[in-house]
Amino acid sequence: MYHKINSFSFKKLIPVAMIFLLANQTYAENLSANHTSAFQVNETITGNVTDQDGAAMAGATITVVETGVTALTDDSGNFTISANIGQTLSISYEGYEVQRTKISGTSIAVQLKSKKETTAIEEVTLVGYGSQKKSDLTGAISQLKAENFKEGMNISVDNLMQGKIAGVRIVQTSGEPGAGVNVSIRGIGSIRSGSTPLFVVDGVPLNNDPVSAQSPNVGLGNVQAKNPLNFLNTSDIESITVLKDASAAAIYGARGSNGVVLVTTKRGKKGEPIFTYDTYLGFSSVIKKLDLLTADEYRAAGINKSYDHGGNTDWQDEIYRNAVSSNHSVSFSKATDTGSYFASISHMDQDGIVLNSSFKRTTARLNAEESFFDNKRLKVKLNLTASDIKETGIPNGGNAGSDGQLIIHALMANPTRSVYDENGNYTNFNMNAHYNPLYLLSVYNDKTNTFRILGNTEATLRILPGLNYKFNLGVDKTMSERNTTMYPNVTDRTPKGVYVQANLDSYNVLLEHYLTYDFNLNRHNFNVLGGFSYQKFKNTGTYFGVRDIAAQGAGIAPEINPGYSGTAFVPGAGYAQENELQSYFGRVNYNFDKKYLLTASLRADGSTRFGDNNKYGYFPSVAVGWTVSNENFLKDSQIINELKLRGSWGQTGNQEVPNKITQASSSLTQGSGYYLYSNLNLINGVSINRTVNPDLKWEVVEQSNIGADFSLWRNKLYGSLEYYHKTTKDPILNIPSSPLSPTSTVWRNVDAKIVNKGFEFSLGSEIIRNENFTWNVDVNGATVNNVVKDLPVSAIYSGEVSGPGLSGVTANIYRNGYEAGSFYMYNYLGVDGNGKYIYEDLNSDGRIDQNDRKIFEGAIPNFTFGINSYMKYKKFDFAFSFIGQTGGYLVNNTALDLNINNLASDRNVLKSFYESGASFTNQPQLSSLYLEKSDFLRLNNVRLGYTFDMNQLKFLKSINLYISAQNVFTITNYSGYDPLVDTNKQVGGNQSLGIDYTTYPSAKTFILGATVKF
Repeated sequence: MYHKINSFSFKKLIPVAMIFLLANQTYAENLSANHTSAFQVNETITGNVTDQDGAAMAGATITVVETGVTALTDDSGNFTISANIGQTLSISYEGYEVQRTKISGTSIAVQLKSKKETTAIEEVTLVGYGSQKKSDLTGAISQLKAENFKEGMNISVDNLMQGKIAGVRIVQTSGEPGAGVNVSIRGIGSIRSGSTPLFVVDGVPLNNDPVSAQSPNVGLGNVQAKNPLNFLNTSDIESITVLKDASAAAIYGARGSNGVVLVTTKRGKKGEPIFTYDTYLGFSSVIKKLDLLTADEYRAAGINKSYDHGGNTDWQDEIYRNAVSSNHSVSFSKATDTGSYFASISHMDQDGIVLNSSFKRTTARLNAEESFFDNKRLKVKLNLTASDIKETGIPNGGNAGSDGQLIIHALMANPTRSVYDENGNYTNFNMNAHYNPLYLLSVYNDKTNTFRILGNTEATLRILPGLNYKFNLGVDKTMSERNTTMYPNVTDRTPKGVYVQANLDSYNVLLEHYLTYDFNLNRHNFNVLGGFSYQKFKNTGTYFGVRDIAAQGAGIAPEINPGYSGTAFVPGAGYAQENELQSYFGRVNYNFDKKYLLTASLRADGSTRFGDNNKYGYFPSVAVGWTVSNENFLKDSQIINELKLRGSWGQTGNQEVPNKITQASSSLTQGSGYYLYSNLNLINGVSINRTVNPDLKWEVVEQSNIGADFSLWRNKLYGSLEYYHKTTKDPILNIPSSPLSPTSTVWRNVDAKIVNKGFEFSLGSEIIRNENFTWNVDVNGATVNNVVKDLPVSAIYSGEVSGPGLSGVTANIYRNGYEAGSFYMYNYLGVDGNGKYIYEDLNSDGRIDQNDRKIFEGAIPNFTFGINSYMKYKKFDFAFSFIGQTGGYLVNNTALDLNINNLASDRNVLKSFYESGASFTNQPQLSSLYLEKSDFLRLNNVRLGYTFDMNQLKFLKSINLYISAQNVFTITNYSGYDPLVDTNKQVGGNQSLGIDYTTYPSAKTFILGATVKF
């Protein structure tokens, strides 16, 4: 039975520690038998190994020549070994010259020299709870470093990965600054539990729930949640590592089913202290405009003379603007013999391309590491970041219907109307469900302030050489307040005005302790990990509302004094939710003779979200690898420098479901009431809202992976090839319950499966490398084939579309044998001689009704790719990045709202619909007329820079000036603003896929920037 942990002692780790100690004792006895005289030592030698650039080298092998005793360097390049003064150490690392040094003291610093250019397969990369050389990895892991994502203006971490890692797809829910982003790794694996990976920042797993207060619906829909990762200053990020397969992600167990993204921030490096100032100025505009009828074209249509209002307005020009953004970031880094320090402060100010929208963020960061006691026995790390975000939003709710969004009003607005009337006031359209968009902006005010602190302390204690105890305490705290006001207005949207304040307080605390043990037995190399983790999440919120408020500009604004005017209609409501995770995990990495690799892991997770009978889930994985290039028959090959084959299998979990869904829920209602007494007063009765299910358990993702890593012709061609097969089992759904159940639906695991399989490739080439010119090119791509199997119901529907007369119509269907979220609608065939739409009569019954809907291919592209190039010629640097996709579709719900019928109601229409010959009497229907391919090729980023060396100035090291551009051009047949978009139109918690509804458009941006180092 699950039990809450109130305190933690080391007694639970004693058995694990005893095993490590016994193994260490056996190892020592074996060495004593082989080297009797050599073990007469009385010194503990510590040291640090770096490369030619001063970067720490993790995983270097240190050997005492006279005794054969070995040790490995840790993540910081540090090592500890037993030896005598006067003996000799041999330091080796693949790709570097073996260096021997005589021990003259108890502390040694070694710098290795490269014997050839380091290949990608030799890099050190992060894994869960540690790091490894890429040559020792057995899982599918990709890493980006800071130099890989400098091209443009990026608010959030996920934007940095776009187009750079095979199998990772980044899709914006909106182009609004700071808006949410959908990240999927290797396809869509769940119907309702989401597909967002687990993000781990400096060792702290984050919660994917929103951390900013939600927008209330004041008649214009709920604005979508902001990106929970936008609090990080992207200039502070050192690396991003993506764990894609189950072998790599299983160490995170219950939350690893959608992959894991490890974010590491910068630390000080050895050498002179560095003071850096980064700044840029950006200019943004809408990526494209939709092709609507102009005023002259609208008049020429001649539908109704009364619809000519005598004006000439491009309403897109009226709401969109050329936006200016700026960023300033200052950082200081330094490393000493015992520790390192990194501190930064930054401020970003970004105006949105839609009037009245903006994003402002101030962040501060401190990363510190220091060593204590004899020979750096204790190391303490501190990571702390604080951010303050201020946002202003626009009325553009995704669930507003056809009459509540700013952008749809601008697109539908008759171009013969004017913005202002003859008195200089906003023109009143005098129409229900359709308003002057500039007037709508003027009476709406939405401000959000979010303050977030993320910090953790990690202590590492060396118990014995190779045996380390680690402790990690992390806290993630957020406070957010949102003030939304709709002032009294002349529309039918809350005409008497309304003010709502929403507050959110979220708290996430992490406590971990674990042991790691590195040891060698001749050619057998072991890394053993065992530990315990506890994490608690708490979210609380309050909100209240006032209606019938004072007119705009009269008295005190409600956000300053809500009690100044109006009547409370939400009298102080609130909520609170808690959930907890406690976990036990272990992993063994084995390497024989640097040729044969084995990794095995197991994690047990207990969660308060699941039923009493299934509190714990168990997530195993195993992986093997063969470094073929280290075999004798390939050691001297001039073609194959590095070649490794690997395979893995494992299971991970998904617990992203609502809290308390396994527990009963009831309420007192009049509908269930009865007359107990003779006075005929109705007594409320008990209504059952949710059926108990103590057997509910995790969704499980089982994944197999086969891969190869290689480097050919001395780094002229390097990369990785992968094949994966990923199956989601036991999905959690809210489905119809069996007869005689107290509720019509019940939460339970079903026997259905969602299968994703495909190929991935990452190829790179160092095309040119000489003293003056360097040119690298990297290409990545991924395929995915997605299918739903064994669903116990005929279909699940989601993706509610918006538009006149389309209430309750859905676009997505989950059905056996089809891709998750396939599209379900009428099949449009064209227009007849009278301009009437023709739809396919599937059942040939002579009429078009719901039985004639057809399943079409879904939104998931079957191929995504990225092309990245970097060139450097003397002091010039030039980089560009292309992204693209094929095989996916989008429902253009924006076009559905701009249908030909608008001409019959004093509204505008897409020019293509008018030119099609369709009759304006056609009523809007969801059909394949609005289903479009989302294929595209985009020049995502381009950057040109020049570095000035300032050798003549002692206080100034260098200045890099650059110009950069984002979203430069897109080649696509998609008629909407952007083919890379996904509006949240979920129904009943089941996720929607591939719907574009009047989304805040993306922007193309040009940047002038500078990086100055002192």
